Amino acid sequence: MKAALQPSAAVLLDDQKQAVQQACQRIAPAWPLDQMIAVNPWWELRDRSLAETSALLAALARAHCLMPKDYFAELWSHQIQRHHLQQAARLLGETASVDDLLTHLRVPERQSHWHNVSDWLDSHRDRQHRMAWRDEITYQISQFCVGFFQPGGPFNADANAEQGLYRDWLEVTRQDRGLEILMAEPKLRSQFAALPDEHEELLAQAFDELAGDQVYLADYLHALLLDINGWASWVAYRRWQARLDGQTEYGLMVELLAVRLGWELALWRHCAAMHTAEARHLRSEWQQQWTRLPQIIDSHRQAQRLTWVWQRAAELSYQEELHTQLRQPPPYVAPTPPVLQAAFCIDVRSEPMRRALEAQHPAIETLGFAGFFGLPLEYQPVGSALQRPQLPGLLKPTIQIAEGDDPGAAVGEHRQKHLNRLARWQELNDAPPATFSLIEATGLRYAFKLLKDSFIPGAHRHPVNDLPQSGSWLLSRDGAPLTLAEKTELAAGILGAMGLTKNFAPLVLLVGHGSQSRNNPHAAGLDCGACGGQTGEINVRVLAQLLNEPTLRESMSKQGIIIPEQTRFVAALHNTTTDDIDCFDAKVSEQLSGWLKAAGQRVRQERAAKLDLHTNKQANLTQSIRRRAGDWSQVRPEWGLANNACFIVAPRLRTRHLDFAGRSFLHDYEWRQDQDFKVLELIMTAPMVVTHWINMQYNASVSDNLKYGSGNKVLHNVVGGNLGVFEGNGGDLRIGLPLQCLHNGRQWMHQPLRLSVYLAAPREAIADIVERHEAVAQLINHDWLYVFQWDIEAKKIAKYYKSKWHDAGVSISTASTR
Repeated sequence: MKAALQPSAAVLLDDQKQAVQQACQRIAPAWPLDQMIAVNPWWELRDRSLAETSALLAALARAHCLMPKDYFAELWSHQIQRHHLQQAARLLGETASVDDLLTHLRVPERQSHWHNVSDWLDSHRDRQHRMAWRDEITYQISQFCVGFFQPGGPFNADANAEQGLYRDWLEVTRQDRGLEILMAEPKLRSQFAALPDEHEELLAQAFDELAGDQVYLADYLHALLLDINGWASWVAYRRWQARLDGQTEYGLMVELLAVRLGWELALWRHCAAMHTAEARHLRSEWQQQWTRLPQIIDSHRQAQRLTWVWQRAAELSYQEELHTQLRQPPPYVAPTPPVLQAAFCIDVRSEPMRRALEAQHPAIETLGFAGFFGLPLEYQPVGSALQRPQLPGLLKPTIQIAEGDDPGAAVGEHRQKHLNRLARWQELNDAPPATFSLIEATGLRYAFKLLKDSFIPGAHRHPVNDLPQSGSWLLSRDGAPLTLAEKTELAAGILGAMGLTKNFAPLVLLVGHGSQSRNNPHAAGLDCGACGGQTGEINVRVLAQLLNEPTLRESMSKQGIIIPEQTRFVAALHNTTTDDIDCFDAKVSEQLSGWLKAAGQRVRQERAAKLDLHTNKQANLTQSIRRRAGDWSQVRPEWGLANNACFIVAPRLRTRHLDFAGRSFLHDYEWRQDQDFKVLELIMTAPMVVTHWINMQYNASVSDNLKYGSGNKVLHNVVGGNLGVFEGNGGDLRIGLPLQCLHNGRQWMHQPLRLSVYLAAPREAIADIVERHEAVAQLINHDWLYVFQWDIEAKKIAKYYKSKWHDAGVSISTASTR
């Protein structure tokens, strides 16, 4: 490690390039607000165990993957029992007694952490009279990124630019005369003037002057990215999309890293030039820290060992109750032809609605399937240049759709006019000279609007989502309309994956879902994640159109899928905020309307307590919930997928009698109908991963809302149209879920438990799929989720772990990583 000298031209070594790539690869993506889906923020760290990830993040960034000790002390009072702790300790290879584990909860945490250069300088800075370097660095980089990434931003005219971030930041920073004044550091700008113009040379110079043992270089760079994790996650999203488009190289994350490292190098040199004594002390501490990094990480690993026993005990207590449920035999029901079949999304909010609908008639059948209904769609609304994916973020759309016929054209014309008005209004808002005159001119109008929204709340839809109530949809691929053969292959594949290829009811509901709220930047996070953070309306309407086409049915009949002529497919939408189900494109019978209304009332009654709505009158409850959905000041319109805990893949007939309390993702599956287990493979590599993402998004947002959640919704300011939010007027871009989606003001509404997956399929098939898919094996073997085989006939449940089967509830002889 060298003292600060005037640098000569430097080049990156191969091992340094590798360290850069390793650090950049560790950041998971975060989708924009208008396409917000749940993501495991530690997804790119799945090659190591969750316990190792937890220790690493705690050491590098003071991040938390575990709940605090007082949380587990509370669980001890009403949920976790002695035998849960004893079993958890055995499973994790710990010899601690229950008394030892209780004592552990009273021991305060005193581990040391990694400090970046800016952190070391802050530790010696007069914080009462001077701003912290960490705060200013985050603020400055964050404000620059807004200008760079927002459409039409001042720092980069091309919002889709994939390079130039470092050069633009350097130019802006060199011209910022306020930095020296704000930070009370004369001559600071000269250090930015001396930084190289190219980001690769900056990296090389910084490594030459700052880096200690190259083995730990990736960890240091990772720590820097975690300082600006929100923007790093946004860049990771851009990288994710580029990879879906076939790009193998994506350098914007490296440039963002160079920006953060540029601050480190500038401060290192500035300290050496202006504060000689402090620089000597800094250099000594910095060198010692590099040699101690392995010990720092290990100290966190050791400190968390017994806390992981508590976490495992909490999961065992839930699994124990669930296993008791699953072993209950279903009551005998004489087989009768179905009067109604309703296919729902696997979303946990569908589970109470499915129970409620099934309770209306013994011959009503419900199914669980991925909410995008197997359609890899990209929607381009008529009258708009928008192209919006309607499928999981894991996948790339391959089919384009748009409205057709006269209703679609009329809606498109109305939509275009509305969007043009919004665009002109936004231009006025963005014009600085017009700000005060605009307020003067429109103040009274907005006062009326505020009063109206406060006392007469109503529904609000963006013009892009204002779809025609009837009409056809145009499907194309690469600019050409889908052929009958392509439609047949698509529809037959979907019905096969749903397990719906025979015994059709006269009426089949295809039920997508969406939420309803006002003044909510995170509204997309309450919609269907499988539809890319949109409602499932488009997907179910397109699928209903396909399955009702006579020529398509005739074509599918040649493949053995015979749909009776009297069977109708009807698209519907489940409003998860109000629990109303609305049907599209068809007149429904009074009987069906009555069933749907009664089911909605039953679910609303079930949800009332969680929403703090206590009334014995159903009409008052319905009115209160609907008013809540239209209230622009309501910060908790619904609880979304909070408290999700398991994913059950099995025939609905085997779970119909069970109440999973809205905590279970339910996917219908009958392994005897699955030739070569292709459907099981699809479920384990797509829906299982998506449910894991959802589960971990909620877990992370609870365990560390500061780093992996978006804080207080009341303080949010939307950034760059839809890039994300700030909490207040600055700081890092906030990712994850707001506190109000997780906490009711008194307690957490989500309990962080790793997802428990139950597969009603042969052990050999499950094991074969796991061994052939590295990502799935990593999730299981590195303790990111649990996979169980549910043998329905034998009433046995076994856990699959590291290529072996173990009876659930029996200790595993080989200790798992914590």
